[in-house]
Amino acid sequence: MRFQRQKNHVIDLLFPIAVLFVFAISSFLVLVLSAHIYSSQTQKMNTGYTVHTSLAYVAEKIRQNDSDGGISAGTFQGQECLVLKGGSGDIRYTTYIYSYKGKLKELTLRDGTDASPSDGKDILAVADFSVSEIRPGLFRFTSTDTDGTTASVTISERSRQ
Repeated sequence: MRFQRQKNHVIDLLFPIAVLFVFAISSFLVLVLSAHIYSSQTQKMNTGYTVHTSLAYVAEKIRQNDSDGGISAGTFQGQECLVLKGGSGDIRYTTYIYSYKGKLKELTLRDGTDASPSDGKDILAVADFSVSEIRPGLFRFTSTDTDGTTASVTISERSRQ
């Protein structure tokens, strides 16, 4: 009885190496594509953060101060702003929300008190913030962040309905 010896072929070595190489390249490509998708989604989320947060902030302020005639579009020291009037007992105050030197600012003053736009509290960095009263009780707010992304929202006073 003779034992047969198998011949080794080059393909016996090359095929497993080729399969391993294809698997490694495929894994690397999936990893690179996943990293690219993740970074682009993160950038999109960060881009919209400032404009959407500033508009959500203004919308919440309107909801908090929604009393008949308490909300209007106006100016404060030459700055276009949202004017919120309120009070407690016989103390009346006015809150101004406006853009000044690249910042969305909020300033609450007791009626009859003077202040400058720089006195307001910084809320967010914005390139522009505009307020317009479309009709009584209906307002449009437009915000532009420092990257140039612009968004707007239209809000109505519920107290006038």
